[in-house]
Amino acid sequence: MKIIRNINLLDFEKTYTYADYLLWQFEERLKLIKGKIFKMAAVPSMQHQRIASRLHTYIGHYLLNQPCELFSAPFDVRLLDKKKSIKSNKEIYTVVQPDLCVVCDKEKLDERGCLGSPD
Repeated sequence: MKIIRNINLLDFEKTYTYADYLLWQFEERLKLIKGKIFKMAAVPSMQHQRIASRLHTYIGHYLLNQPCELFSAPFDVRLLDKKKSIKSNKEIYTVVQPDLCVVCDKEKLDERGCLGSPD
């Protein structure tokens, strides 16, 4: 597989995996849902950013001295399909970047983000 630097080289009808997603190096933000590409807003609105910032502050304060961690986008959350997926990048078909996510189970965390649903 080779690195893709132009979104126009992707086939939006094709099914992709997380292994494919890792090779995409372009400005546009995308997410994968069951292997299908969905474009994300390039820049969230100011109101969206205000709300996300406040929530990050409130939740962050709540989690002080708790075993959980708070993460904000961009932070990949890779979701496994229990019928199809194993922990291989080639078997993961859903990758999202929630604005905020809380992870309490440290086993779900790795250098690429969260493997499994956040808490």
